[in-house]
Amino acid sequence: MAPQPSRRARVEPSFALFPEDEAPAAPPPTPLAQARHSTGILPAQQLRELIETGEISATAEIPEKQIQPASLDLRLGPKAYRVRASFLPGPGNRVMDMVDDLGMHEIDLEAGAVLERGCVYIVPLLEHLRLGYRMTGFANPKSSSGRLDVFTRLIVAGAAAFDRIDAGHAGPLYAEIAPRTFSVLAREGDTLSQLRLRHGNPRTSDANLKRLHEEITLVHDDAGNRADIDQGIAVGVDLAGVDGETVIGYRARRHAGLVDLRRIAHYDPLEYWEPIARARDSRLVLDPDDFYILASREAVTVPPDYAAEMLPFNPLVGEFRVHYAGFFDPGFGYAGAAGAGARAVLEIRSREVPFVLEHGQIVARLVYERLTARPDKIYGPDIGSNYQRQGLRLSKQFKALA
Repeated sequence: MAPQPSRRARVEPSFALFPEDEAPAAPPPTPLAQARHSTGILPAQQLRELIETGEISATAEIPEKQIQPASLDLRLGPKAYRVRASFLPGPGNRVMDMVDDLGMHEIDLEAGAVLERGCVYIVPLLEHLRLGYRMTGFANPKSSSGRLDVFTRLIVAGAAAFDRIDAGHAGPLYAEIAPRTFSVLAREGDTLSQLRLRHGNPRTSDANLKRLHEEITLVHDDAGNRADIDQGIAVGVDLAGVDGETVIGYRARRHAGLVDLRRIAHYDPLEYWEPIARARDSRLVLDPDDFYILASREAVTVPPDYAAEMLPFNPLVGEFRVHYAGFFDPGFGYAGAAGAGARAVLEIRSREVPFVLEHGQIVARLVYERLTARPDKIYGPDIGSNYQRQGLRLSKQFKALA
């Protein structure tokens, strides 16, 4: 009997510019226009340059609104695949091979479809990359995705880690999406994650971070506490209402309704969230598997020449995970961009056991990284940014509470 063709060979997203195993070789490094530094995070104008040269491409035109000051929003493609479990393809393996092995059914996103809480989906994205020598990529969920507890991670062929793209990668990008609290209505073109590109391997030492903090004041709290700088600058949690607020956080209600990602300022927050009042002892007990929105004690500033990232969960600080969406754009909280006083919103989920948080307790660290050049636009109202000058705030889909 003649051998049957492998089932794996039959599954490819029909809209891909090239299959994963036929991707063209990565291009040589592109000289970066207007670069002040040879290494660093690429700003908006250099992302446009890579789009023009085809090193960033897509099956649909990339509009300007996708290009952020130091990142590129990534769009969902027309198909999603429900899979049995999260996975990493590993060296030599294609993403769609794993989808073929683990897939349960295909979902059409062109007209919109519900991604259900507790399920895992793989979505081929509209964007593709051809990274040259010394160019790497890393991704995070967008702020609104994190505040909805929609766990979103980037994967590529051969990946041994989520949200990381090695130099020389040439091929499509995929999002793994796992709504944890709310089911969401998603459509082709929606943006749940964002990509940063880094040229070279710059390092921001604690000594440089201390100098930058002395010049700019990267984090500030009303109590005048000294900044804790150790492999990043410490961020504490506000449980006392440092801006005079009596509500210091929100806990997601279980079994709440559907959230349409495209409905802005539409939903009544009290139907989805339980406000958390300030306690006399300024403590909060995190219940296992509940999802919380809290705010940082400190106001955060990201100067225009830098981008920041909040480090992922550190098991040494407690049994909880902090901040799914860790990118802070150049200009966030910056006085020159009408952002003075902006606080970091913290998405927190406890793990397995109850855990007590104290006011001011360090829950994360911000790492700052220089850009190769100052971006030609910065975070703020001029580019329609949603969270400038924020305090405690839910995602943009919810109405503001009076």
